[in-house]
Amino acid sequence: MAETIRRADYFHIHVPDKPGEGARILGALKDSGVNLLSLTAFPDGKGTTQIDFVTENAEALAKAVKGLGLKLSDKKRAFLVQGDDRPGAAAQIFKKLADAGVNVHSMNACAGGKGGFGMILWVKPDSYDKAAKALGV
Repeated sequence: MAETIRRADYFHIHVPDKPGEGARILGALKDSGVNLLSLTAFPDGKGTTQIDFVTENAEALAKAVKGLGLKLSDKKRAFLVQGDDRPGAAAQIFKKLADAGVNVHSMNACAGGKGGFGMILWVKPDSYDKAAKALGV
């Protein structure tokens, strides 16, 4: 199977960088029936952790997070890539963007079960439409 590349909306929150926060948040999402397509978390250098969520149900995500006393960021945009895992899968996507003069701002990828891989990548907002054209989405 070739890669499936799609535009993805994402939202983020900032939470204390302490044990149990991830379990608390993910537990609330589970209880609310929120299926995540991508989750990325990293320290933001301010003693807190930024968590980025991609889901097909933004309303349920917002409701679950609000129930924890947290507020989602405004909607932001990224690209979600899924496909067969093989050497060079990500390289081909990066080349398309490089050939179009688009810089990848950040990315996260992982091989999955049954020979698949997934990747989320971010470009600067002013490059988003140019990147979408280069990726054919």
